[in-house]
Amino acid sequence: MRVEIWTDIACPWCYVGKARFDKALAAFPHRDQVEVVHRSFELDPHRAKGDVTPVLTMLTRKYGMSQAQAQAGEDDLGAQAAAEGLEYRTRDRDHGSTFDMHRLLHLAKEHGRQGELLDALYRANFAEERSVFSEGDERLVELAVAAGLDAAAVRAVLADPAAYADEVRADEQEAAQLGATGVPFFVLDRTYGVSGAQPAEVFAQALTRAWGDRAPLTLLQDASGGAEACGPDGCAVPRD
Repeated sequence: MRVEIWTDIACPWCYVGKARFDKALAAFPHRDQVEVVHRSFELDPHRAKGDVTPVLTMLTRKYGMSQAQAQAGEDDLGAQAAAEGLEYRTRDRDHGSTFDMHRLLHLAKEHGRQGELLDALYRANFAEERSVFSEGDERLVELAVAAGLDAAAVRAVLADPAAYADEVRADEQEAAQLGATGVPFFVLDRTYGVSGAQPAEVFAQALTRAWGDRAPLTLLQDASGGAEACGPDGCAVPRD
């Protein structure tokens, strides 16, 4: 079974939602047969690289709230994250473009390190003092290498704005086609969708239902019963 998850590194509910989903998946009896694929979704796709602002400033401008309201929201998110065992800095975080991070996540996918890089980016953005936005490409290189990627390959992607750009845009277009207007957005076997950072119990129910509703394989063969094949006992050998 495949679970696809559309997220953005700048999305605090994606950070919390991933922890809740991971908790449900860890307890799922068939977890070893579940493939998890992370898809790209930018909350701020038109923000230019280098355009970095404090999170509170971004929130007040985008949602028309006061500084006090924005800070109260961050404090609440910090409490929600702590309940899932996550660290969350409720003060002095910043916000910027995540496009390069999504491109690196596609590189990481090719090398089987996508989950590790996503976790590293989340921790860096939400829990660590150093910024993933204002310190330049070398900060991303550092995080990607720690997640198991080759530094030269990472630098090559960051130096080429076209590298994996089509893959990021394709993920975002697919999200729109599936009806996703926000993240996190979970799609189980292209049959069920779960929107938002739901409780772990909801994810557990969704996994169980999607697993149980998988369509059985329909075998197509000719009237004679099928062609010759090989199996554990050997291969069918034509006899005169």
